[in-house]
Amino acid sequence: MTHPVDQNPTAPAPASHTSTRPGAGVVPQFADPDPSRPRRRYAVAGTGHRAGMYVAALTGEHADVGEIVAWLDPNPARIDYHDTQVGAALGLDGPAGLPRYGPEGLEAMVGEQRADTVIVTSVDRTHAELVDRALRAGADVVVEKPLTTDADGCRRITQAVADTGRDVVMTFNYRYAPRNSTLRQVIASGAIGEVTSVHFEWALDTVHGADYFRRWHRDKANSGGLLVHKASHHFDLVNWWIDDAPAKVYASGALRFYGEENSAARGMRERPERGTGAHGDPYSLDLRADPRLDALYLRAERHDGYRRDQDPFAPGITIEDNMSVLVDYRRGATLTYSLNAHSPWEGYRVTVNGTAGRAELQVVERGFIELDDDGNAVLDPSATPLGAHDPLRPEGDHLILQRHWQRPEEVAIPDGIGGHGGGDAILLKDVFRRDLRIGDDPLGRAADYRDGLRAVAVGIAANRSLLTGQPVVVEQLGLLHEDGPQ
Repeated sequence: MTHPVDQNPTAPAPASHTSTRPGAGVVPQFADPDPSRPRRRYAVAGTGHRAGMYVAALTGEHADVGEIVAWLDPNPARIDYHDTQVGAALGLDGPAGLPRYGPEGLEAMVGEQRADTVIVTSVDRTHAELVDRALRAGADVVVEKPLTTDADGCRRITQAVADTGRDVVMTFNYRYAPRNSTLRQVIASGAIGEVTSVHFEWALDTVHGADYFRRWHRDKANSGGLLVHKASHHFDLVNWWIDDAPAKVYASGALRFYGEENSAARGMRERPERGTGAHGDPYSLDLRADPRLDALYLRAERHDGYRRDQDPFAPGITIEDNMSVLVDYRRGATLTYSLNAHSPWEGYRVTVNGTAGRAELQVVERGFIELDDDGNAVLDPSATPLGAHDPLRPEGDHLILQRHWQRPEEVAIPDGIGGHGGGDAILLKDVFRRDLRIGDDPLGRAADYRDGLRAVAVGIAANRSLLTGQPVVVEQLGLLHEDGPQ
């Protein structure tokens, strides 16, 4: 099957409230650019799968305001793939032939190609270094989540911003999903009063969840674990929803499902070394089944040896698959959070309690995983002859508001556009056209490095708590910018 550019192939395909016709007020208004204005020049650092969303944006809807001028990646095959995509978008007979650089050439790239902005979509552990160097080389930065993976990275980025005065944009696309922004509207309206507590449960299914244990993410040194790589999205949502910053964090978690020891304890048969070529194994991913994965990873192995399709039950996994976190916020609210990476369905539940009532958001992104006749996981059940939706767990989202002494009421969630709950396309407008925005966004969806710091602060503190078994006071880690919320 063909997956949208903005989705990880193992993630649920865009589900409810995604449309080409968004609801009223969902998409901010932007002015047309002056035809004489030069386009902004972007360099892409990290040309794996995630870069595709930005490449498609700059060769499609936003080509009138920006252009890609260079690539930076140690693997030439991955650059080849994206360069060919740009060439096709430009109507060329072959690749675009854009200049390419290795990681050591970042400063030269910014200078020689006159890059205005560097888009960082590389391995998480490299973010702090690339952001720091790009800022000091004279470029602004757009960085994928997470901002960075550890305390040293937070301090390095904060110092670079202070020294250069340049701009860092965080791409927290879940803020732009209408279901999430509608919940923010409900909270900001005062309908539930002052927030006292939040419960947030996220379930990753055994296709999408397993994928973090196949890739470089499985090594905590690369990703900070799911508490940083994945949950920074979720912690940012809570920070944004309640307009507060984390103060103290306690965490518990372990690797309880994936990994060699767990599979052996459950008596699983001998595992395939890798997913490509494996048959009848629902935990395997065959890179040949997706043209992008084949080009970006399988054909690229000869350059760096990286395997994108490792067995999630192989040795060497150092991240957790079951995590629980308790967060105290500065103004008094408490967050209870859980993340499970081996659920039979995918989605999330959020409950926000306040002094005047309660709001509840439930999202089902994929209700179940179907197996084909050969025993392989079907990534998009809607593409099968039997149809896709189970009546007991239908895909979709619902927001319920209930004030004290009143009956519950459903709050309408407008349509969005694009993937990630209808938020990706709106995010990209803010990333590439924000100087053309007409008026302020009342939801405050645009995020900068301070928001990135607050999001990873929870995960970094949680990782510390996992090691010590003790609560961690965020302020003592020295992560948050002095101008952040106190």
